Amino acid sequence: MIEKIVVNTSPIIAMGQMNVFEAIQKLQFQYICPKEVEEEISTGYKLGFPIHMPSFFEILSLNSPLSPLIIATLDRGEAAVIQLAIEQNIKRVCIDDLKGRRAASSVGLEVIGSLGLIGKAKNLGIIKEIRPLIERAKTAGIFYNSKLIETFLKQLGE
Repeated sequence: MIEKIVVNTSPIIAMGQMNVFEAIQKLQFQYICPKEVEEEISTGYKLGFPIHMPSFFEILSLNSPLSPLIIATLDRGEAAVIQLAIEQNIKRVCIDDLKGRRAASSVGLEVIGSLGLIGKAKNLGIIKEIRPLIERAKTAGIFYNSKLIETFLKQLGE
């Protein structure tokens, strides 16, 4: 069964830097993004950032405008991801930022990050080794807590 997952901007950027879109496309997820996330990715691409919106992502618009209160505490993309998941009754979101992860969890959503997705791909044999992917992302400016990375890699046998 294919599960829907709403994805935020930072995981798309991280996975793009790791060059793993082909691998994560093989996971049993239907990837969805709110229009706000697509706009953030497109704006970055126009400014010269090398990541573009993966073609297999479905882009949906929100049914109602974002609350000014939520925009005051989260960035636009995270707020839109959480709202879209609630509106579409999608239980899982992909968010890397801690504040966004906490907000999503607080409203009952299941949260996974970019590392969680590539970890699933490794467990299924789609990706052979993760450490070089993480190093590539870090070289490109993606920040991951070093303790988190070491624990994550250890759990995956690397």
